[in-house]
Amino acid sequence: MATDIRFNASLSSSDPQVHPVLIIGQLRHLNLLKFDQLASKLQPRVTEETFRSALACLHPAPTDKVSLYLDVATMAALPLKASRHNTSSRAHAITRLVKNHVLNVSEESVVLVCERENLFASACAVVRAFPLYSRKTGGNGQQFQKAASPEAGDSVDNAEQNARNVVNVEFVVIDKDGCIETDPLTDDELKCLKETTRGIRLTARIVDMPCNEMNVDHFIQNIEELAKELSLQPQIIRGEELQERGFGGIYGVGKAAAVPPALVVLSHEPKGAQETIALVGKGIVYDTGGLSIKGKTAMPGMKRDCGGAAAILGAFYAAVKCGFKDNLHAIFCLAENSVGPNATRPDDIHTLYSGRTVEINNTDAEGRLVLADGVCYANKDLKANIILDMATLTGAQGIATGKYHGAVLTNSETWESKSLQAGRKSGDLLAPIIYCPELQFSEFASAIADMKNSVADRQNAQSSCAGLFVAAHLGFDYPGVWIHVDMATPVHCGERATGYGVALLLTLFGNHTNSTLLQSIAPTLEEPPSKRLCRD
Repeated sequence: MATDIRFNASLSSSDPQVHPVLIIGQLRHLNLLKFDQLASKLQPRVTEETFRSALACLHPAPTDKVSLYLDVATMAALPLKASRHNTSSRAHAITRLVKNHVLNVSEESVVLVCERENLFASACAVVRAFPLYSRKTGGNGQQFQKAASPEAGDSVDNAEQNARNVVNVEFVVIDKDGCIETDPLTDDELKCLKETTRGIRLTARIVDMPCNEMNVDHFIQNIEELAKELSLQPQIIRGEELQERGFGGIYGVGKAAAVPPALVVLSHEPKGAQETIALVGKGIVYDTGGLSIKGKTAMPGMKRDCGGAAAILGAFYAAVKCGFKDNLHAIFCLAENSVGPNATRPDDIHTLYSGRTVEINNTDAEGRLVLADGVCYANKDLKANIILDMATLTGAQGIATGKYHGAVLTNSETWESKSLQAGRKSGDLLAPIIYCPELQFSEFASAIADMKNSVADRQNAQSSCAGLFVAAHLGFDYPGVWIHVDMATPVHCGERATGYGVALLLTLFGNHTNSTLLQSIAPTLEEPPSKRLCRD
């Protein structure tokens, strides 16, 4: 059964026997609480003595929980420490605690005890615990299946209307002086959380859906539905028109599939805009590897190869809803990397939208080909001065930066620092990888074309090299800001999508919105670390 997530401005009153409650916070914050401040969620089942005794029993290692009343009133403590590469919100621990301890009854509450700077990341962490997509039939067969997960063409609103479970998310906010804030959340903050929630759950739903329900046609339907809500008209270039207009990367990757590839663009252009930002997403709805085909154990899970484009869609929607003040373009590079008579062969040479030629030596290095067309379009046609591409690009990303941190590669040290800050503030963590084209781009040397599409030495910083391939079609002399996010591993946790990327992008560009919540956590313009070190 699907779950409806509601954010409340302040603590509501409820009996835990009727509406169970899960209270989560760092131990130092929980110790600041007085029973009266939580009584509305616990009485008449929990007394002050029981509350104090339970609190004294919490010894997180790394987390801990204690029952306040049977299994319907629970208090949980987050890890005591968070290193400099982690988010101070302990977002991943919040998601795990919520997944493991909510009861999935008709209505329940999650109360987050946190500092204001961690409110957004903590809220997003709760949202990630409730994916929308399911094809389990349960006891009601097809009826339950439709309620939990609409067909690809159905609107997200229909899924929300069919929801049966309700989770109320409420906050006890701790100020910098260690006091409990008494002011409720503002309407602006609640709206931001609501739209971000929808963006994250939409992204996760698309990533979780198999290709027979989320092919290029279905993905475009999802784009069109959100565009209609935002009063926008998407631009769509499909099939043979891609080849005619010079998009050799997207066309070459997707031409063998039964459903033709597409480049889709959504544009938000408000009056008074000062900058033009383009978000480019890799949308490989399924990746067989092409003729360089993946093995039987490597192919399952490749439905997630559209994770970058899905995150761009969710973030674009939420950003516009939160009053994005500058020009914002979302570019979706959609294709299925399939096998067939028309499939690209190793040794084929394609001319990409940049005009540069690429010798294909690995058809399973396809994401960089579609992204190269996308970023080039952002520069040539949209005149973007900030271009960010997001992709499940390399398996090497998981080796380089792990399961929880995406990899960020950029030509701007300032924006690298901003991206790392945004990762910590949002809970969608990032770690930097090497940007050094003068040493690494020679890996793509070709005797007969401008470059190959896969490296000669797979031991030489594969994730960096893959990103540099994309940058090469933008041009290493591109005067604007280029940011590449490889999120191949954090796009999922186990067998479920995480909605990674939505919170990150909203935080990174928070100062470009009218949302006071996003502005409050947006990265500052502090000096990059290396400049501070050199100066010192």
